[in-house]
Formats: sequence, structure tokens, C-alpha cells
Amino acid sequence: MINKDLDPAEWAGLMYELEDAREHLVALMVDMEKDSEFDETDLRIQLGHIFSHLNRAWHRRKLNRDLPDEECANASKFPNDLEPI
Repeated sequence: MINKDLDPAEWAGLMYELEDAREHLVALMVDMEKDSEFDETDLRIQLGHIFSHLNRAWHRRKLNRDLPDEECANASKFPNDLEPI
């Protein structure tokens, strides 16, 4: 796991992903409550976006460097080293 004090820039990137996931999760819940036409397509799109942030956070957790653009798409996929419980 990266260290906030030793790798402050990378820590900021990790926290950005988690904060953005939280922001979008709250927005998703608000949309679901307020939009009577909210459907599975909307849920799929918004959850996909949230999962991308969470997945990048998982992939960044050990990086002591920034995540390059060419690795970002791969890091957005569900990790194969994280078992859901």
C-alpha cells in the first residue's frame, strides 16, 4: 500500500479515485430516488463509472508513480486479484 507521507502525489491520486467514486455513488442514489424513469440502463452506466474509479483505486494502491494513460483503461477493469465476498 502506498504511504501518504512517502508518496504524497500518488496518495492524492488514490484519494481522488475514491472521492470521485463516493461523489458518483451519492449522485446515483439521488437520481434513483428522484427520477421515476430511472432504469437498468441508467444503473448500468452509472455503476460502471463508479466501478472504474474503485478499480483504478485498487490498481493504484501499490504504485509509487502516477498511473500512465496507457495503463488507465486496463486499471479500470475489475481486478483479477480481488475476490468479492
